[in-house]
This record gives sequence, structure tokens and C-alpha cells, in this order.
Amino acid sequence: QVQVVESGGGLVQAGGSLRLSCAASGRTFTNSAMGWFRQAPGKEREFVAVVSMSGRSAQYADSVKGRFTVSRENAKDTVTAYLQMNSLKPEDTAVYYCAFQRTPTPYLVTSHTRYGSWGQGTQVTVSS
Repeated sequence: QVQVVESGGGLVQAGGSLRLSCAASGRTFTNSAMGWFRQAPGKEREFVAVVSMSGRSAQYADSVKGRFTVSRENAKDTVTAYLQMNSLKPEDTAVYYCAFQRTPTPYLVTSHTRYGSWGQGTQVTVSS
């Protein structure tokens, strides 16, 4: 059974930090790039960050570059990924999701349509 579970969200003041986690099991996620996306009320889901299957490469949305860091740990049957979020701003408020790229590509993919195995999301609220 495929399980993808995000955690670590919460309420934080502007300028604060949070670390989100994504725990995935049930299939071979170690062969898939992992992306973080977010969706604010009334807005479309948007790309935040992606990390390659090895964890050695990453790409970020311009809005979070320099503030967020994505990483992952691959074990035999599980993947745990992290999104360290620093210097948070009110505009970072959203539900954050992790997902895994459906088919391998030699480059990092930022479109959410290329991802599957979505978690249920974790709410991040940044107060001003």
C-alpha cells in the first residue's frame, strides 16, 4: 500500500522557521524525483522545490530561493524528504504537499501535472 504523509506544518510568525517532512513507502520511491508544492486558498497549486532521486540536485521556485532547502534520505523501502523553511513570510501561507515524479527524466521537473502519489498536505500559516 502506497503511503505518502506530510508533517511539520503549523503557525509561525513572519521571520520564523519550520521544517516539513514527507514520509513515503509502499513502492520504489527511491527512483523518483520528489517535489514540494503548495496551494493557498483561491490559488492554483504551485511549485516550491524539487530534489533529484539521489538528493544531489535541487531546484527552487524564485519566491523561495535562498530561504528554503529541500533534502531527502533514501532507505531500502522508504523515502523521507524534508523542506527546511527559513525567513518565512505571510505569503508562504498555504497547504504544502509532497509528491513523486511519475516517470524518470534526465532533468528536474517543476509542473505538478508530472507528479503523482500525493500526500494529504500539511498547513503552514505565517502571521505578520
